[in-house]
Amino acid sequence: MIGEPDTNSYPLMTAINQAKSRAKLYGWVDPTLDFSTSANSNAPEANDVYANRFEMNQLVLYAERLPDSVQRDHVDWGYHLTALYGTDYRFTTGKGYLSGPWVNDHREYGFDPTLEYVDVYVPQVAQGMNVRVGRYISVPGIEAQLAPNNYIFSHSLLYAIDPFTDTGLIATVKLNDQWLVQLGITGGHDVALWTPDAKPSGTACVSYTTKSVNDNLYACANGINNGKYAYNNLQQYDTTWYHKFSKTVHMATEAWYMYERDVPALGGDIQPETGANAAYCLPGEQRCTAPEYAVVNFLQKELSAHDFLSLRSDFLDDKKGQRTGYETRYSENTIMWCHWIGTTVQLRPELRFERAWDMTAYDNGRRHNQLTVASDLIFHF
Repeated sequence: MIGEPDTNSYPLMTAINQAKSRAKLYGWVDPTLDFSTSANSNAPEANDVYANRFEMNQLVLYAERLPDSVQRDHVDWGYHLTALYGTDYRFTTGKGYLSGPWVNDHREYGFDPTLEYVDVYVPQVAQGMNVRVGRYISVPGIEAQLAPNNYIFSHSLLYAIDPFTDTGLIATVKLNDQWLVQLGITGGHDVALWTPDAKPSGTACVSYTTKSVNDNLYACANGINNGKYAYNNLQQYDTTWYHKFSKTVHMATEAWYMYERDVPALGGDIQPETGANAAYCLPGEQRCTAPEYAVVNFLQKELSAHDFLSLRSDFLDDKKGQRTGYETRYSENTIMWCHWIGTTVQLRPELRFERAWDMTAYDNGRRHNQLTVASDLIFHF
């Protein structure tokens, strides 16, 4: 957010030094509970994948210093480090970043150093430029890996199969109050630069906000290279649209198209990457292009200073089954109530129904439908 001051304060930093320093330590604990019609697994649902369980999804510690992008006098810098432990490490793991516990062993609990980057803010370029170097959240999209950064506890099907983190360099330039552009180069999605799967990949994004500030459009081409099969080498084209109806009602909509080329065929002679699925190719094909597209809409209504409702509708077509393991169309609808207890505790109960239309993709291939009642509780510190 170029040009916005850092006004956040956190209980831990208040206890340490009355929140007077720009360097900050803070985080949260995020236990969860769900009840599901599936007995074995809620997959491909994300961040609520273990059925009928009480879990510790996230225990997170941040260390960060934000660059001062309000001033226009001098170059400034910042950094961010994230340590994440819990069941959600499976959704942030990048190959080469302590990835063995998930990629090789599929352990239920694990640790992931999710984000490690440095920011350099240069005010002399346009109305401000931020250059980020390191491992950071893949830029497109409404949802993010860390629990407080989302409207709803569970994630959309769209989110569950798109890129999570990228490693490289990205420059964000604020041209004026309406236009912002981003250009970056990475080693590809969810891989460290030192792995064999890494390859130079481009990111290009543009953001436009109307003068009324009631609408924002954000379009990205993300992780673009030759598209040949490798670990999560997704070619992603993504657009989000935010619209404010009033002071208490707004919506967020996202659509994307992704694909990989030369994906090994299910049951063929070529083995897929460890931790990745094969594709439902045509009979006789050893490899094929595996595309998928998805769209999601969030509608939010603020009820009070401590409460809001969120409605989410989601559609995914995994056309060759390479992302979820099943060649089917999916739909998902969720309603959630978020309640703040004081200023440090969030409670987010939800009711969710989803369907796989062409195959029995739920409960490890046993069901077309899945109904879950779930909640998390985020304690911020």
